[in-house]
Amino acid sequence: MEKDKPLLKVENVGIRFGGLRAVSDVNIELYPGEMAGLIGPNGAGKTTFFNMLTGVYVPTEGQIVLNGKKLNNLPPYKITRNGISRTFQNIRLFGELSVIDNVKVAYHSQAKHTLFSSILRLPPHFAGEHEMEERATEFLKIFSLDRFKNEKAKNLPYGQQRRLEIARALAANPKLLLLDEPAAGMNPHETRELMNLIAFIRERFDLTVLLIEHDMPLVMGVCERIFVLDHGQLIAEGTPAEIKNNPKVIEAYLGEEVS
Repeated sequence: MEKDKPLLKVENVGIRFGGLRAVSDVNIELYPGEMAGLIGPNGAGKTTFFNMLTGVYVPTEGQIVLNGKKLNNLPPYKITRNGISRTFQNIRLFGELSVIDNVKVAYHSQAKHTLFSSILRLPPHFAGEHEMEERATEFLKIFSLDRFKNEKAKNLPYGQQRRLEIARALAANPKLLLLDEPAAGMNPHETRELMNLIAFIRERFDLTVLLIEHDMPLVMGVCERIFVLDHGQLIAEGTPAEIKNNPKVIEAYLGEEVS
């Protein structure tokens, strides 16, 4: 992957719901290995934008291109296979499944054995399941979750559930990881640990990361570039220092300078 060419190109993207224009004429480029943030007031269109990137919503205008491939109109599972994975503002784990099974779910998109071999319980099925078990266990070790591997996901402490959701998203082997308010509901200690985790993820997996977040110290602490949405439109982009002192951003969202 060439570092000087955009991994993600969002060109004049917008979406309407009936007569309501929720997002309008957004242009964003993300480069390989970049850590970027997307901020804005409630209702600015941030999660709607993520939903368009991941195929939950289909843009009514513009195009989304990942690594040279147009993603418009692809279903979510094909977008995942092409290299975009995400977490959600409200944790969406499979609560009744074990921790390790939550990670294995993501690996099924990359499974080498076929549905036919699984139905007939042929050797490729068992070999594939064994491989996924080993890979999932190693993945849980990276996130210090291996000691919980057989626990039900719903029984994990809140901060560990966040880590598991991020681990599951990464198990899909993305090129671009989207984090939707990963610090929501976390206390200050958990937020500091999350900042370290995000930085580790980017380095360890050589990923491009785009996160939505209202915790300004977190955004300013981990992001190299920040995009700002207001009323569905991109009103600013720049470094944390530039965004912190941008009059449009202060007026539309922050209300005062970020410390």
